[in-house]
Amino acid sequence: MNYLGAFLFAGSVCALGQIILDNTKLTPGHITSIFTVLGAFLSFLGCYDYFIAHFGTGATVLISNFGHMLYSAAYQGYLEEGFLGIFSGMFTKSSIAITGVIIFSFIFAIIFKPKD
Repeated sequence: MNYLGAFLFAGSVCALGQIILDNTKLTPGHITSIFTVLGAFLSFLGCYDYFIAHFGTGATVLISNFGHMLYSAAYQGYLEEGFLGIFSGMFTKSSIAITGVIIFSFIFAIIFKPKD
C-alpha cells in the first residue's frame, strides 16, 4: 500500500506539472521554480511533513522536496544560531543534494550527447 500511495502522489504532482506545461507558455525552468517555491511554502504551513509521513519516498523524490529541504534547514539554522544560521543551515543540508546533481549531470553529459 505504501508503494501505491507514493506512486499516486508523485504521479499526480508530475501530471499537474505536465498539465501546466501543456496549457501555458511557461518553460520547464519556470515550473521547476514554481514547484520549489511551493514546496517551501507547504513546509512553512507544516503540510509537507504530513506528505512525507503518509506518502514516503513519493514526496521526497520531487523537486518540491528541495524547497522543503531548504526551508526546514534555514529555519533550523535560525533557531540554533540566529539570523546568520539561516544561511549556514540552508547550505549545510542542501549541499549534498546540490553536489549530487552536479556530479550526476556531469556523468550524464559525458555519456549522452544532446541533439542540436
